[in-house]
Amino acid sequence: MPEPFKNLLNEKIIIGMGGHLAKAWPEFDSAAFAARATKNLDDLELKERSAQITEALTAFLPDDFERAALIMLASLAPDDGGDIGSAEVNCRGIEGWAVMPMTHYVGLRGLEHFDLSMMLLKEMTKRSSSEFGIRFFLLAEPERTLSVLKTWVDDPNYNVRRLISEGTRPRLPWAMRLPAFMEDPAPILPLLEALKDDGEEYVRRSVANNLNDIAKDHPDIVARIAGQWLKGADKSRKRLIRHACRTLIKQGHQGTLKALGYGPACIELEKLGIFTPRVPFGAALEFELWLASTANYAQPLIIDYAIHHRKASGSTTPKIFKWKTTTLAPLETLRAKRKHAIKKITTRVYYPGAHLLEIFVNGVSIGREDFELVM
Repeated sequence: MPEPFKNLLNEKIIIGMGGHLAKAWPEFDSAAFAARATKNLDDLELKERSAQITEALTAFLPDDFERAALIMLASLAPDDGGDIGSAEVNCRGIEGWAVMPMTHYVGLRGLEHFDLSMMLLKEMTKRSSSEFGIRFFLLAEPERTLSVLKTWVDDPNYNVRRLISEGTRPRLPWAMRLPAFMEDPAPILPLLEALKDDGEEYVRRSVANNLNDIAKDHPDIVARIAGQWLKGADKSRKRLIRHACRTLIKQGHQGTLKALGYGPACIELEKLGIFTPRVPFGAALEFELWLASTANYAQPLIIDYAIHHRKASGSTTPKIFKWKTTTLAPLETLRAKRKHAIKKITTRVYYPGAHLLEIFVNGVSIGREDFELVM
């Protein structure tokens, strides 16, 4: 069984943090810090552990933020400019996930020390990521913070460049949302434009995730950006755009599909058959699809399917799944089969009875068939 995600912040790491903070400031009570930060640790999830460590930092660092900032800065591991994905607290200093509660501390305590906080978050993100801490400043002083982020788009450290796109995500998971950018993403679009062809996949992936966030509130804006960015795009940018539009593709957003080259399909549904009309729970729904082209030219197709799951009330709600992307030759017939497992998962409660399979081609529903789930 894989290690629980919450153990990224564990007792060993917390004790190591205290040791490095004490090296930077001998008055730091590392034992008391560790005792407070590890209290009932096994009962806490990752965010709760981070919050408790932040509270312990607040309790044992100096009240003077400027002094506390310099202590934390001195406790960081050297900046090697490399991969920080597996970094952790060791003899070098604090890095990796242990930096997360420190950036939160800066967000909570450093708003009145803007320039110092920006410097500190920049240094911290080189050892981990300041994507959570920077959001306090984007909420409090968005224009001033964005002006600083703009100066970082050419920073030689790709973790700093990624902070620009990741920290400004309107709907960043686990983090405070940025309502102003959810309402109007225009202020962050120039930053994404500047990073779209970044030399690091890590940064480009973050740009795509930011656009995917924006798409949930402004699908037409993202469809327009996709069309613009596809002009003269290389493989890396095309991959970014595809990832940015993943939610809109699944939703069948026609503006996005058109921008990506998937127009209305000239096809005929010859067959949609279910091999397992009664599916025992834990088994698989098996089905096949026959699509015939009615066009004398090749057609790019995105084929998805939805399972309309039965709810306790007896109504159903659809969940769309990716199937395949293909090109249908002129007057060709496509035959495809699929197995979809229906088994216990943590994110869904299954109910027996009538369910529905629905097929989508380029975002348009082309056929439905019923099946029964047997519990």
